[in-house]
Amino acid sequence: MRGLLSFYRGLCSSSNRQARRKAGIVGSRCGFCGTQSNSKPQPRFGLLFDIDGVLVRGRMPIPAAKKAFEKLVDSQGKFVVPVVFVTNAGNCLRQTKADQLSHILGVAITQDQVVMSHSPLRMFTKFHDKCVLVSGQGPVLEIAKHVGFNNVVSVDMLRESFPLMDMVDHNRRPKLPSNPVGNLPMVEAVILFGEPIRWETHLQLIIDILLTKGNLSNVHQSQQMPHLPLLACNMDLMWMAEAHSPRFGHGTFLVCLENIYKKITGKDLKYEALMGKPSELTYHFAEYLIRSQAMERQWTLPVTSLYAIGDNLMTDIYGANLYNRYLDERVARKNAKAVAKMVSATGSTTALPQVEESHNHWESELALPSATSCKSVLVCTGVYNPNEEVPPDASHCIKETVFHGHRDFRFDPALVEPDCIVHDVADAVERIFDLEKFVPQ
Repeated sequence: MRGLLSFYRGLCSSSNRQARRKAGIVGSRCGFCGTQSNSKPQPRFGLLFDIDGVLVRGRMPIPAAKKAFEKLVDSQGKFVVPVVFVTNAGNCLRQTKADQLSHILGVAITQDQVVMSHSPLRMFTKFHDKCVLVSGQGPVLEIAKHVGFNNVVSVDMLRESFPLMDMVDHNRRPKLPSNPVGNLPMVEAVILFGEPIRWETHLQLIIDILLTKGNLSNVHQSQQMPHLPLLACNMDLMWMAEAHSPRFGHGTFLVCLENIYKKITGKDLKYEALMGKPSELTYHFAEYLIRSQAMERQWTLPVTSLYAIGDNLMTDIYGANLYNRYLDERVARKNAKAVAKMVSATGSTTALPQVEESHNHWESELALPSATSCKSVLVCTGVYNPNEEVPPDASHCIKETVFHGHRDFRFDPALVEPDCIVHDVADAVERIFDLEKFVPQ
């Protein structure tokens, strides 16, 4: 992988046109070309910004971020292109994150421009009236209600009702025997928002809920399958804050949960849904917000190109490329249907390619995308380190790459190849404007 990435470091230099063409940065694979109206410019593209490692490091803005956003807003402070901030953070409300970004970047940002890792939960309406257990930190009960859940129980509420269930921390063990209070409704599904503060407590009680079918008054039934529906947000194994090295993310917590469950039951933990980058449904939700912004601004041209700017190969780049593959498959299905319709009208008996229909249940919750491509742009200000040593055998390195993505996402070297590598977010915006031939007035 290091050899592959080192190969990509020079792709955005003007002197390496042959390498850029080989990698698909220009030409038919990239699709980075755009059109420009002769009158008032209207964007046919939208920008998806990761936050940590791209715009900020912890609470500190990356210097290039303000420079980038000077190009993205006009003299009235309005965005000249549709912009969405896509983060795997999940410990606050969208409005809170929008306020934070507005303060840091000096630009007015609304909650409708923010996609948290938990934002796509709005699409899972079949769970909104069920009793759900939520895990994470921050105002988890408020977050759950904000995305549509009406009957919510927290891990802290479980612990208070069943104090004998949390026994790892000796200092928090009950001093005297206690009987279960049992005043909570039966849990029907589990929502994992993000990494909690006390991992041992959350791991224990989530496993208890899964093995008791939602009723902690029961004993474990490790052979009873399937377990309760489980929805997880944010699969980041690591993330970049102020420290010099990446820190554990919610993906690390999921690794612990999955392995504990399998060690106890001998069976794999199953997810009803995984969201947050690199999940396609997160990008689908972000694309929906991009289209909504374009409609609100009365930009009449359809948004056909998306550019996802991130610092993490295993989430930002993998996710953007995965969604681009999904968009390609949609175009192929649409073309196959058009051919089938024509054949039906003409009575031709020519064999048609068999293209399966998509079974993504989340597609029905939002309008189908208008975008036909989603290109990945990698910056060097976060998790990705452009200064790693280049090994002599790049092909061997690719085969030996340790995949930091989630267990349920297959590693494909093509999905972690960025369409473009730039130094920082300011360079990314400049590059995209040049490629789209977009000059805001």
